[in-house]
Amino acid sequence: MRKILMYRWKAYNYMDIKFSFEKLGYEVEEVYQDLLNYDVDEEFAEKLRGIIKGDSFEFVFNVNYFPLISNVCQECGILYVCWSCDNPLISMYHKSVFNDVNRIFLFDLTNVEEFKGMGVEHVYHLPLAVNCERLDYLFANSKDEDIYRNDISFVGSLYEKNSYDKMEYTLPDYLRGYFEALMEAQRDLQGVNIVDRMLTPDILMELENYFKLDKSEDSLSDLNLIFSVTTLGFKIAEKQRRRILIDLSKNHDVSVYTNSKTDDLLRVKNRGSIDYWREMPQVFKNSKINLNITIPNIKSGVPLRVYDILGAGGFCLTNFQAELPMQFENANHLVWYYSNQDLYEKTTYYLTHDTERNEIATNGRIYVENYCTYEKRLKELLKAIK
Repeated sequence: MRKILMYRWKAYNYMDIKFSFEKLGYEVEEVYQDLLNYDVDEEFAEKLRGIIKGDSFEFVFNVNYFPLISNVCQECGILYVCWSCDNPLISMYHKSVFNDVNRIFLFDLTNVEEFKGMGVEHVYHLPLAVNCERLDYLFANSKDEDIYRNDISFVGSLYEKNSYDKMEYTLPDYLRGYFEALMEAQRDLQGVNIVDRMLTPDILMELENYFKLDKSEDSLSDLNLIFSVTTLGFKIAEKQRRRILIDLSKNHDVSVYTNSKTDDLLRVKNRGSIDYWREMPQVFKNSKINLNITIPNIKSGVPLRVYDILGAGGFCLTNFQAELPMQFENANHLVWYYSNQDLYEKTTYYLTHDTERNEIATNGRIYVENYCTYEKRLKELLKAIK
């Protein structure tokens, strides 16, 4: 039997991927250890070398990208295969990304083209997936579905704990005003990211006085990347999500499943955080409308949440992303919106057109079950690395 080594961490889709590799005939050995950081942890590196040299593996695999694992695989002469579920991966902006053993699969096509432009040879586009078999088993053995019924639901963080809030009042008035205008402009844009182009050399030069850039010796990341992703990206997501939830709740019943604070969302029902595996699919199945609001850091790709909703048989109303038309049919598999006003109008429409809404949800479920399973995606991955 073919054998692979998987590094296990807290990625939501890890178990679905492991299960699918096993269905494809692989024996999967797992290795787990909390890392000190992504690229330097000699204790784990030595442990990994020992495991690789002590057995015969076809390749090493993990979700997302870890420079440390890539470098160990380069030393040992074994393929390192990874598949992203987050974007962008700050850890990929690292010298190790040029290692010959790498086979890197990203769900965001814009990011793929970026790394190809940098000269990274083995980087591929692979959209995300869903395990319908697991969801069917869950629904067949579940009870108390009524407690998950909603008109409109949103599952996710509101990002109120973001680093921009911590540094905002250390900035001079000009920079603070500039960033506020930038975030307000980005908040209402769907499928377009203007943050990178607005962080001009002059703005970045001024920002260097107020933002400490911590990175490793081999990191290729810069101030533009780190600040746009880890600071502005999360703050914009907070602004987008709170504005949408507040506006929708003025005319509709809205439930949010989150561990974020929602004291300012007066009409929104906070139902608390829920388990990804057991409870979240129940919410998607039993809500009339499931919102997906993609974080701006994902520039063109379709996030995992969309597949989660469709796989559960839920109706998905999502912001527009450039890759959506490449994978789905609008108003057939799901529905996307182009602006906040478009979202509000479509929400009202689909809440009052049950037959049409349910037909779209059914079509979406059939589509992902036929074309977007982990087994099918991993077959594409295996074909590419061979």
